[in-house]
Amino acid sequence: MTGSPPTRSTLLLRLRDRGNGDAWSEFVRDYGPMIYRFARSRGLQDADASDLVQDVMRSVGMAIDRLDYQKEKGGFRAWLFTITRNKLSTYFAKRKRLGPIGNETDQHEMLGQASDGRSDLDAQWELEHQRQLAAVAMETLKPTIEPNTWAAFELTAIEGRSAEEVGAKIGLSKGAVYVARSRVTAKLRSEIERLLAEEF
Repeated sequence: MTGSPPTRSTLLLRLRDRGNGDAWSEFVRDYGPMIYRFARSRGLQDADASDLVQDVMRSVGMAIDRLDYQKEKGGFRAWLFTITRNKLSTYFAKRKRLGPIGNETDQHEMLGQASDGRSDLDAQWELEHQRQLAAVAMETLKPTIEPNTWAAFELTAIEGRSAEEVGAKIGLSKGAVYVARSRVTAKLRSEIERLLAEEF
């Protein structure tokens, strides 16, 4: 993660320079886990999901010059969803030719349905996007927050430990743990809103 917040609106332009390794590394870091988790949620095994991420990245690289995105129609995220859904559809079509296993036929049919923003597929994509925004926001903020304050947040909000237990572990009162958690949560919320606002 770079020291400064990601300038997502300019990342798209930087990606058009195929020689810009930093931009591509940033893109893969920010979107690769999201695509991977989405593929896994559709039933792909680890290796297949990783292959699909690479396949999506290749397609993005080949098509990025022709992308004429419109933010009001979902922008880049919607475009990436279309690519990912098409790759998944191709994956399940190949699997079907070999003989469907488990719910793969259902998955393939679901992928063939039009995306209307209300389907299970859309909801899962949005969930993964929210998770990715939270991960990017946490990675951005963590170096800027005092370690004990971050620990109070991480141990209670993420790991689900009690404020009393965490306070005893890191040397803060129960009340101080709540305050620390609340402050970090507010900063994360603000950072996520910033990321959403500048999303392309």
